Amino acid sequence: MTQPDDLRTIRVLGSPEGEPFFAILEHRIRRRNALTTGARAVVALVAATGLRTSGGLLEPVEARATGHSFSAIELSGEDEVLVPPGYQAVSLIIWGDPLQPGLPAFDPTAQTPELQMQRFGYNVDGLFFFPVPAGSRNSQSGVLVINHEYTNPELMFADYDAKRPTRKQVDVELAAHGLSVVAIERDDGGDWHYDVDAPYNRRLTALTEIAIAGPAAGHPWLQTSDDPSGQVVLGSLNNCSAGSTPWGTFLTAEENFHQYFANLDGIAADDPRKSVHERYGLPRGASKRLWERHYDRFDLAAEPNEPFRYGWIVEIDPYNPNSEPTKRTALGRMRHEAATTKIGYDGRVAVYLGDDERFEYVYKFVSSGRFDRTNREANIGLLDDGVLYVARFQDDGAGDWIPLVYGEGPLTPENGWTSPADVLIRTRQAADLVGATPMDRPEDIEPNPVNGRIYAVMTNNSNRSAADVHGANPRPSNRHGHIIEIAEADGDATATRFTWEIFLLCGDPAAAGDGVYAAGIDPALVSPISCPDNIAFDSRGNLWIATDGQPGTFHMNDGVYMAPTDGPERGYVRQFLSGVVGGECSSLALTPDDTTLFVCIQHPGEGSAYDAPSSSWPDHSTPPRPGVVAVTKIGAEPGVIGS
Repeated sequence: MTQPDDLRTIRVLGSPEGEPFFAILEHRIRRRNALTTGARAVVALVAATGLRTSGGLLEPVEARATGHSFSAIELSGEDEVLVPPGYQAVSLIIWGDPLQPGLPAFDPTAQTPELQMQRFGYNVDGLFFFPVPAGSRNSQSGVLVINHEYTNPELMFADYDAKRPTRKQVDVELAAHGLSVVAIERDDGGDWHYDVDAPYNRRLTALTEIAIAGPAAGHPWLQTSDDPSGQVVLGSLNNCSAGSTPWGTFLTAEENFHQYFANLDGIAADDPRKSVHERYGLPRGASKRLWERHYDRFDLAAEPNEPFRYGWIVEIDPYNPNSEPTKRTALGRMRHEAATTKIGYDGRVAVYLGDDERFEYVYKFVSSGRFDRTNREANIGLLDDGVLYVARFQDDGAGDWIPLVYGEGPLTPENGWTSPADVLIRTRQAADLVGATPMDRPEDIEPNPVNGRIYAVMTNNSNRSAADVHGANPRPSNRHGHIIEIAEADGDATATRFTWEIFLLCGDPAAAGDGVYAAGIDPALVSPISCPDNIAFDSRGNLWIATDGQPGTFHMNDGVYMAPTDGPERGYVRQFLSGVVGGECSSLALTPDDTTLFVCIQHPGEGSAYDAPSSSWPDHSTPPRPGVVAVTKIGAEPGVIGS
């Protein structure tokens, strides 16, 4: 079915036939406020969101200046990072840069696994800035933690043969996965540099020993030939989005781990593990990477339990290079995207999680223990005990967090569930049974530090049919994606009920059929935006959005956008940065004072080859090298990004 020509023709499942999206939005606002503070709240909310009523519909109001004065840039296909006038984007660290002193200059023709373990890794995704000292708001020096999601061997090695990768090439790839911990500082001229001699610097790779903790630790399905205990795993794979904890640790999300494994058909049809691996998308035959040619751990016929050791959230202490990274199994197993935290009124900690695949779910974990502000060490392990919930979005704008607890609802021995660990290992099947809402690729999910609401990114879902449309996923063939705004009941992160609204339906306002909606702002004022991925908030509560997929929808580079979440410019989306050819603007982070924006430029030149790359970023050489840029205002004194 073709996409509707006009947003007002979109039908929402469960609504009166022909009811337009804007009318449904208005009804939700009225219902929600009538149930809380009465009719006056409707007027207040409409004013706050920049909408006015006319003839029963919500209409956009003219955007007004609120101090965010940068000039929006246009979509670009150029092979350079572009920012508005008055700003500069400078490469901070790129693939191959040394993280230890005394290493030779990076030479792509002389790579070894031993050297790669001491160098900045490959594709860059989730990142976070941790001020130094810990607990401060210092914005002049800190520790940057950056995920290395995956590798593009066709751009890494001049002699790469996809059908016959060598053992050495595979070992370099394993060493280029994981994450980097890098000390950085800003000099008197306002420029950022990383410190190669800093004691904080650290690499975690696909070969690093990582502890397994929580309910699934030691479970028989996590036991392998190399680790009969099921409590220590070799490495972390496909580290995508990320988050931080209130006690100053980094949470990295293992996403598309399925791609590394092979030969599902090597497991007997009646083996219960096979159906679980199928639900998580493991390939029946050879993997695309063919690592199984060199290592049995990636061959399901040899090690059928190895995939159960991936798909978790991993906690790392960036301030202690000798600390042990730990997989926190209480947060469930999925293709994790995001792990962001918010403290509830009673001190328990909520962690918001997405499962990044079409028709998968939005989750929340709530700890049993409470955050101790006075004792950092007492919080280590807080994420090993609690309740994992999955979201059900109602068409009327209400929602429920449904607990995934062994012995409750359908998760009983009578239905084949054996333990709390079983529920967490098979998180997707548990969510299927309790009636969670299938979403359009849930990616980053983050609390706004100013208004307290939660923003959940749905990147896209071109497979959604008209019959599958419902309120929280209101478009068939949703190739551009959208962002949902969630308000927890009473503003408490530990609540089991919530309300929700569509904050942004992405697309090109100038193109018929894209159905752009931006929290009531006139679509003609909004920058074209597609495939939102990771987000961040500045200290004023403005939403910053990084995209992943605009080369496929707009045939232009991905970018970074800003949108206020409250006030008269609520929803006024403007493009702030453009990435490079073949690259993704995969993640972003701000310093506490908002004067620096760090942006990951992932897989520049993807889709091309080593001897004919489509990108030469960042230094006009071959091969292109993924890395992090630091964006600052030009001038002697630091200026707030976006002002």
